Amino acid sequence: MEGVDCLLSSELRVKCKTCEVLLASDRISWRPTTTTSSGPKARRGGCPPWKVALLSEVLAIWPVEQAPAQWQRSRPRPDLHAFTVYFVRRESRQKWAVSDITFSTEHADVAARWVQAARKQLMGQEVERPERLLVFVNPFGGRREGERIYRKRVQPLLELASIHAHVIVTERANHARDFLLAEDLSSYNGVVCVGGDGMFSEIMHGVIGRTQSDAGLDEHDSATPLQPCPLRIGIIPAGSTDCVCFATVGTNDPVTSALHIIIGDDQPLDVCSVRQGERLLRYSVSLLGYGFYGDVLRDSEARRWMGPMRYDFSGFKTVMKNCRYEGKIEFRLAGSSWSGPRDLKRCRSGCEICSQTSEKLKGGEEEEGGGLPSLVTPLPSDDTDGWRCLEGEFVAVNVACMSCACPKSPQGLSPAAHLADGAADLIVVRKCSRLEFTRFLLRHTNKRDQFDFPFVEVYRVTELKFKPRLHEDDDVGGDDDDSGGGGSGDCGLSGAVGLDDDGDGGGDDREGFFHDLNENACGASSGGGSSGAIAAAAADEQQQQQQSLCACRSLCNTRSTWNCDGEILHETDISVRVHGQLIKLFARGIEDQLGFG
Repeated sequence: MEGVDCLLSSELRVKCKTCEVLLASDRISWRPTTTTSSGPKARRGGCPPWKVALLSEVLAIWPVEQAPAQWQRSRPRPDLHAFTVYFVRRESRQKWAVSDITFSTEHADVAARWVQAARKQLMGQEVERPERLLVFVNPFGGRREGERIYRKRVQPLLELASIHAHVIVTERANHARDFLLAEDLSSYNGVVCVGGDGMFSEIMHGVIGRTQSDAGLDEHDSATPLQPCPLRIGIIPAGSTDCVCFATVGTNDPVTSALHIIIGDDQPLDVCSVRQGERLLRYSVSLLGYGFYGDVLRDSEARRWMGPMRYDFSGFKTVMKNCRYEGKIEFRLAGSSWSGPRDLKRCRSGCEICSQTSEKLKGGEEEEGGGLPSLVTPLPSDDTDGWRCLEGEFVAVNVACMSCACPKSPQGLSPAAHLADGAADLIVVRKCSRLEFTRFLLRHTNKRDQFDFPFVEVYRVTELKFKPRLHEDDDVGGDDDDSGGGGSGDCGLSGAVGLDDDGDGGGDDREGFFHDLNENACGASSGGGSSGAIAAAAADEQQQQQQSLCACRSLCNTRSTWNCDGEILHETDISVRVHGQLIKLFARGIEDQLGFG
């Protein structure tokens, strides 16, 4: 093979064919020594094409008789000496699977030399592969299948790659976090979460807290720069919501995630710290939402018995109430070198924008109070230090540290948000009618620009502060104007019927919320099914609470709550800061593939 530094070359058997096999520093290549066909697979001159297994994606190399029982392959003949190479095979839409090929020879020394040389090259790859993992399994999350998913689909892969795993099945809330904060972690190369976004958040808080503690830093001191975490985190999706996994890998498939862990993929991730004054409340990596998303979560918590359907039910109710909240948002714009939230530059594997941030971090640049100094250089603004201010009534205030993509909404809440650029996207939805807000939600289910509305503003920021406006007899809430398309008796509901011009399908990270919510609000699912039942149940509850939907102002509270990665924050007066590349995942970002996105 031209242009390849050949380290070892032999004629080996693949099934019944004799093949020329080459080992290079970065790959194993093979092709039949003779061509039996003149078809399109044969290259000019009668030479068949080379097949390649990149060593960076080779999982293991085993003599056939030594491989784990589940992975053993039979020899072509009893008198042959054989070994098997196991490697990654790409399937549709970001999914990976395991492929293998068995080479055999009549000479035992040749087979042994190949196994030894190939393993040596595999160990010499630049990426650090894990040898010992700490695995936390949430047995209660999602459909309670975490243990089964790990035992049946993940554990065999780790055994194939000779990775030792110390498995802990969690027994209570914060079990994993407490373990990470207190126990010796020096022998582990990474931490794996088998669960959903809630389990990942718990592990993330434990890893960040432990890193700061080991460095002698106080994470509750906002003036202290946070230390990046050396332990990588792997996510095996097994929860009700797996937003972080989908946004960083491109699929919610346990096997794919396990393969990313095995080959040692490394994806840095920005983290937002959320504080009230000097007090650290939580960290966030996906969605921090006040108003609509906070109200949906708060209402759904009282209906956990409904399972994932509670998000659809509460979402429909919240759209109908159309509450809005007065407040003041102060934010610091990201530097002019950044991409923008509407520039269509998607964050993909090998993202140039995130790579530039990594180079600045390696250069030792430090930010006052943590983060990246050059990344908080302000754009021109009315203020000398780059801070801007918005005041008024808001239906939703969202901070997206990543795209928040999911299977039913592949573009996410902020399609151009980046995983590791040191910034977040602030999405502000000002006062609008139910009809307008429903149209806004529908845009999340297709490829049209969801920010192309006069009542929606989006900014790329590094810091922000939010302060609600609270006063006695505050009358903030539902919309009773005519702009919703309905008269005084229907509160705009009839005006929303048939509003399917923005496309179909879709969903966000809350178990198909957008999909069912939009169908209910737009009348697209009239005819039964779970969506129809949700709409009917929500309508009944609204009628019981009040005679007319148009009088729903009294149903809105004077203030909302914050939805922080699926957890409720009752503190409303908060400050948020983005910490560039604070943690690392066993991932590589979403790969560009034909037909995706």
